[in-house]
Amino acid sequence: MSLAHIDSARSVQSYRPELTLAPAPAPAAPRIRAVPDGSQARGFVLYVGIDEAKAAAAGTSLHRIVEELKKLTQAIAPSSETHAAVALAPDGVGGRDVDVVRLALQDPAALAKRRTTADDADRAPGGVVVDISRKRVILDNETAALTYKEFELLQYLVLREGRTIERAELIAKLWDAESEEDAPNERTIDVHVRRLRAKLGRYEDIVRTVRGVGYRFDRHADVSIRQASTPSPDRF
Repeated sequence: MSLAHIDSARSVQSYRPELTLAPAPAPAAPRIRAVPDGSQARGFVLYVGIDEAKAAAAGTSLHRIVEELKKLTQAIAPSSETHAAVALAPDGVGGRDVDVVRLALQDPAALAKRRTTADDADRAPGGVVVDISRKRVILDNETAALTYKEFELLQYLVLREGRTIERAELIAKLWDAESEEDAPNERTIDVHVRRLRAKLGRYEDIVRTVRGVGYRFDRHADVSIRQASTPSPDRF
């Protein structure tokens, strides 16, 4: 071995460059399930099941929970947009809170599951079924011929069961004065209620008149309510 070779070997042994590892590539984002080819996800819905009493017991409120979730979303993705809606249900409706919310806000999977038992329920003997999920009223196993506005009027009362609703509130919530020329006044609202009662037949007294105030929904033993599938008009 020549001297030159020895020097070279020593040089190689003494030179130990530091190895710099390239950062591992970020893993590809998992594809969202149920998004078919040719479509793109534009957002998501997070259903939160909690009523006002449970929120209060936890030292908070529905409004505060919504605001905190909005803040978190903005912190994570500043360009995101949010919208929140409250799900209403008649008093006494059972089931898990989150299931009630999914039905009220028209979650397709929840509606499909509920619809599988709807046909059998339609054959229940007698009585009144106010089917908010399918926008209809069944009287003694026959579908009542209610107009859209008549059903909306009944639904508004049903969702506020036990509370007397003033005529002015019904007009403000159910008629858009700027786009509907036939928006009623407090006198003609009585005509709409009278037509609704006529179609309810022998069950007309489920819509009760509170003299000098307005109207109230009175549930009888032969009246059942199917859960709402319409967004609540009360929004944060």
